Amino acid sequence: MMRSLGFGIVGTGAIAATHAEAIRRTEGAELKAVFNRGRGNGRAFAERYSVTLAYSLVDLLERADIDIVCVTTPSGAHADVAVPAFEAGKHVLCEKPLEVTLSKVDRMIEAANRNGKILAAVFQSRLSPQAQKLKKAIAEDRFGRLSLCSAYVKWWRSNDYYNSADWRGTWALDGGGALMNQGIHYVDLLQWLVGMPDTVFAYSATCAHEGLEVEDVVCGALRFPSGAIGVLEMSTACFPGYQRRIEICGDRGSAILEDDRLVKWDFLERRPGDGEALSQDDDLNLGGGTSNPMDISCDGHRLQIEDLMRAVWEHVDPEVPGREGRKAIRLIEGIYRSVQSGKPVEL
Repeated sequence: MMRSLGFGIVGTGAIAATHAEAIRRTEGAELKAVFNRGRGNGRAFAERYSVTLAYSLVDLLERADIDIVCVTTPSGAHADVAVPAFEAGKHVLCEKPLEVTLSKVDRMIEAANRNGKILAAVFQSRLSPQAQKLKKAIAEDRFGRLSLCSAYVKWWRSNDYYNSADWRGTWALDGGGALMNQGIHYVDLLQWLVGMPDTVFAYSATCAHEGLEVEDVVCGALRFPSGAIGVLEMSTACFPGYQRRIEICGDRGSAILEDDRLVKWDFLERRPGDGEALSQDDDLNLGGGTSNPMDISCDGHRLQIEDLMRAVWEHVDPEVPGREGRKAIRLIEGIYRSVQSGKPVEL
């Protein structure tokens, strides 16, 4: 039997609690300590999960019983935790986005490689059974020639959400708005399914949140090397908020994924099992968050923790290694460059 692995969490916000709950539900995973720059929040979090409160990042990283560090700080401070963690000999599970710029992401990847440690990115939507089913169908060319490949995240966030922490909605620490923070999961999922677009053209706006530095609406047109085109629509200005949606269409079939569940599955050539493709053959809940970030399930994080533990034990890559987590940032940076320039951007 594989030995248990010790975890440390840096950060004590809502997403840190999601990591803690996921660790608690994962066999062989043990939460050992937490660190947060705000001592009060850190103490309450440590008491809630009955773990040690580290009084500095160095204190947490020096612990021999911690194998993996979960990075749940504001996005623009991820590298500040991950790089020292690699230097201390720890593996890292890092919340999305890995960082807010490609240069910072590359610092993290380089540090992981130099120290022989694993950097895993939190993109749990890739691990849902039905997203995997969709990926397999695309690889088997069941859609024929792809025509339209699009992703939609139309959520709602109140002003109270953005006012709840001074880093929210800032370029420095949030890295952007509805695209970088809320939409990134389906940005990643779309490019994982059908590949990276070669050209993007986008508009953005701030429609519902006065004084916000970043966008709460973005719309981007995508052109893929295959000739397919598509759309990204991401927002936190759509009351009351709706399920995330990916549409894959081709000349021999089409499918729609909503919150990691297939709701349409239509092909010119039917195969055995197609009739059951829409059945929900698992009890996972990877969705949530349409109007309240507290509604996000920890099931996806549990899957990623299990996957990372397997990668550590077997000395293999996790499902979403750092080089894969980098791709969403590359695409998002291209969209933001298009917004700023008013021109198409080649990736």
